[in-house]
Amino acid sequence: MDLTIHPLTADRWPALEDLFGKGGASSGCWCMYWRIGPEYRRRPRELNREALRERVVQGPPPGLLAYDGDRAVGWCQLTPRGELAWLERRREFVPVDDVQAWAVSCFFVRRGYRGRGVMAALIGEALRAAKRAGAPALEAYPVDDAVAGATTNRFTGTQAAFLRAGFVEVARRTPARPVLRHDLAG
Repeated sequence: MDLTIHPLTADRWPALEDLFGKGGASSGCWCMYWRIGPEYRRRPRELNREALRERVVQGPPPGLLAYDGDRAVGWCQLTPRGELAWLERRREFVPVDDVQAWAVSCFFVRRGYRGRGVMAALIGEALRAAKRAGAPALEAYPVDDAVAGATTNRFTGTQAAFLRAGFVEVARRTPARPVLRHDLAG
């Protein structure tokens, strides 16, 4: 693979559409879950798609796209935590302190590319992009798949991937869902 990673800007929107497919990644979510909560399930998928497209057009970029050559093969949502209203309301993910952290909250990797380091590359670039933007820290809310009964839905990433990237656990309010953070101020 020849991976390159770029912010999702309006000119890159067609690549995201190709990656997510006609129905949209993660059951038509179009990365709206952490923004609007379970309401995304009750809306037509097209509304979720249009909401994300509007965010991309308005800027700043709401995430990163990984490419293998010219083909988009991975995505992660990367944004200031305060823009993710549903994340702020979920008991297990409420802020642990007053640090104005950014969040890497969702991933989607194209079939055939999973398990090949795309998520790790996106995490690394998310750290660099958040630091360039002046974020004091980057948080993640992955699944700890070592815990019995943990969800098999890995759209938030896995704890192991974030620990390898230097994140540390700052809270755990439910057994399989830690809050991890990487300090960017130092």
